[in-house]
Amino acid sequence: MRRDLHQHNRLAWDAATPAHSSHKHDEAGFLRAGGTTLFDDEVHLLLGTGPEGHVLEDLRESGARPLAGLRLLHAPCNAGQDTLCLAQLGADVTGVDISPTAIVAAETLAEATGIAARFAVADLYDWLPAQEPGFDLVFMSYGALIWMSDLDALFAAVAAVLKPGGRFVGIEFHPLAQMYDEQGRLAYPYMGGAHVVGPTGVGDYVANSGGALAPSGFQEGQVGFKNPHATHEFSWGVADILGAQLRAGLALEVVREYPYANGCKIWPDLVEQPGRRFAPAGGAVPPLMFGWSSRRPE
Repeated sequence: MRRDLHQHNRLAWDAATPAHSSHKHDEAGFLRAGGTTLFDDEVHLLLGTGPEGHVLEDLRESGARPLAGLRLLHAPCNAGQDTLCLAQLGADVTGVDISPTAIVAAETLAEATGIAARFAVADLYDWLPAQEPGFDLVFMSYGALIWMSDLDALFAAVAAVLKPGGRFVGIEFHPLAQMYDEQGRLAYPYMGGAHVVGPTGVGDYVANSGGALAPSGFQEGQVGFKNPHATHEFSWGVADILGAQLRAGLALEVVREYPYANGCKIWPDLVEQPGRRFAPAGGAVPPLMFGWSSRRPE
């Protein structure tokens, strides 16, 4: 476990978060009007349905709150947009992130929308062991695991905060897809927690992805953002991620792979598809995301 490197990454996220937020027009108004930053895929995993179909559209039309009565931990939560959308589905939500800048943004957005949620600034490796086993769901999504230096310790702590019968749900960019750099070159290791230094830090992927990551409306915002802080990432393969859950005593129930990337243009030649998804224009399509649901035994 490398808490020192986690803090280096915190600096990079503190720098990047205002740039990302600058491209999103009136997020508060968008959420108040019933908009969502979630995708159908993670909601299917959280509800145990799918894997296909426009579940969010159906929920919005019906006004249903299928997560009502459930305590949900969103960790890490970044600037809180998805956290608040999970609360709109009825969950009693807590969001945790290592970046104080991101948490200030999350709390500001929560106040502006009137959506109830709790937020905490912390390294998950410190915060999780201090909690009781009171959560029905723990949710991780989209680029979370590359910042985690020890999956066995993390997933053991996740399992410990779940109630018996509670579930750990995640959706991630596929480790295979994350082997490629922004020029589409095979550049990074696949597995084993290999340490990768990113000298250019967290970039402005919201600017690169346009409206797909700004469903409230994309605006130009900050132009030419350059992060002054390097990052430290850890390469975990599918077997690493699923194996660590099994070693933590969790029972895998669902594993899915997806031929598209939600929201983020992770490769330069991907083409935006309906539903704010990115995929190759043609030819063979590799897995660009994968998701899971595992359960703490009763």
